[in-house]
Amino acid sequence: MAENSRRWAEISRRYRTYIKLEKRLSANTVESYMRDLEQFAHFVLRMWDVPPRKVESQMIERYMAWLYDRGCEKSSQARALSGLKSFFNYLLLTDAIKSSPLEFIEMPKFSRRLPDVLSTAEIDRILAAIDRTTPKGVRDDAMLELLYSCGLRVSELISLRLCDLFFGEGYIRVIGKGDKQRLVPVSDTAREKIYAYLDCRKGGSSSEETLFLNNRGGRLSRVMIFTIIKQAVLRAGIDKQVSPHTFRHSFATHLLEGGASIRQVQEMLGHENIITTEIYTHLDNEHLRETVERHLPI
Repeated sequence: MAENSRRWAEISRRYRTYIKLEKRLSANTVESYMRDLEQFAHFVLRMWDVPPRKVESQMIERYMAWLYDRGCEKSSQARALSGLKSFFNYLLLTDAIKSSPLEFIEMPKFSRRLPDVLSTAEIDRILAAIDRTTPKGVRDDAMLELLYSCGLRVSELISLRLCDLFFGEGYIRVIGKGDKQRLVPVSDTAREKIYAYLDCRKGGSSSEETLFLNNRGGRLSRVMIFTIIKQAVLRAGIDKQVSPHTFRHSFATHLLEGGASIRQVQEMLGHENIITTEIYTHLDNEHLRETVERHLPI
């Protein structure tokens, strides 16, 4: 058992380096994957005492059954299985194995809570509620327009820099989770609002490269964005729990309703795993059901 434990430890160290430096996963994701892998390795060593290259499908199925018996939520089971798929894909990439033992193992089925979604009319009402006669209002209007029309995370919005604007080419560069970059098309409306904001923007000594600045010329915080949205929603008279992520959910849903594919939405949102994006297919199906019931009452 000692020899196989050493093999698991060696490969795990190399795998950690791979997902951290090559895959550029976030620190939290790396730690989550490694905890799940360590637990799986202990299970395999205790039950069969084999190295990673000797793991078979039935061993993984036994492990998943063990997680179920322990009362693990289906979301936790899915996360564990996703991490194992990533690990064995790494072994395939490094020619340590010839085929993955997870090739025919499916993700556990589970329902997810559907996030709140704003209609396009509600988005318009929120934006219209912003007082654009002040420099702050011009800034807030540009921020919320970009937050929605590009489907940004709040962390991506506040970290945007002037050098990330490629308006001539029609896109912005977004630095997402794990410092991964993606190019997102920017609408004419968002571009015009950002130009209006730049005309009255006051740069700060330490944050002048940051696009959106606070009144003192420094970088905005996540709390400030939440507050701006809360105030605009209140003025618009919308009775929903709206956060920055609600704009992102709404963006993805409206893309699907407009005919975009799930892969296109995945790319626009910067999701590492398409499973994360697939929640929006449920939203789109719900929209379809409501449309049928509205126009074809039984």
